[in-house]
Amino acid sequence: MGSFDASLTEVWIVCHGHGQLASRFLARFIPIEREDRLFVAPEALSRYYLTPPQGGPHAPNTPVGATWMTSEDREREIEDYVRYLDLLYDEIFSVVARKAVRLWVLGFSQGTATVARWVARGKVDPDRVVLWAGLLPPELTAHDASALARRSPLTVVLGRHDDFAKPELIAAEESRLKELAVPFEAIRFDGGHEIVPDTLRSLAESHGN
Repeated sequence: MGSFDASLTEVWIVCHGHGQLASRFLARFIPIEREDRLFVAPEALSRYYLTPPQGGPHAPNTPVGATWMTSEDREREIEDYVRYLDLLYDEIFSVVARKAVRLWVLGFSQGTATVARWVARGKVDPDRVVLWAGLLPPELTAHDASALARRSPLTVVLGRHDDFAKPELIAAEESRLKELAVPFEAIRFDGGHEIVPDTLRSLAESHGN
């Protein structure tokens, strides 16, 4: 979403959650669309039917989603998507001058672990990392985690009514970030497991300069 031919000041690479598709996820960022912003939403490599197909495996109108990984062959799947995102990064910045733009990397839900692993293991060096409605991957070391806040504090965004964000989980996550010595800011909003336009606009405008 946006144009490579525009005078870009920002590039956003945004990673969707479990069961979502990139094209639909990209629509969440329409509220902050701007001529000088380019949004790129990679899609996870594994698609699946969200509900059993009615009328056979090729039945039309069966909803489809994508997932970044499962527990099966876990490490190889992580390696695959890190390489995939690195190739995407190379493709974008073969056209866009990296030093001329501010790079945002945002992960939503399952995409938060995807983003955290990519920043820790891949070639991307973002100006700002946003983890929205999700947690850090369990294997992240202090050295890995430091990459998340290399240029600016890590931003963690959570809805106050998110069923997945139990108070004990939030407390444990904040404690872990402090133990890993990762500078971070926490943003809470009145909502659930979702990207809320007002919070997104506030985030983009307050940290966009």
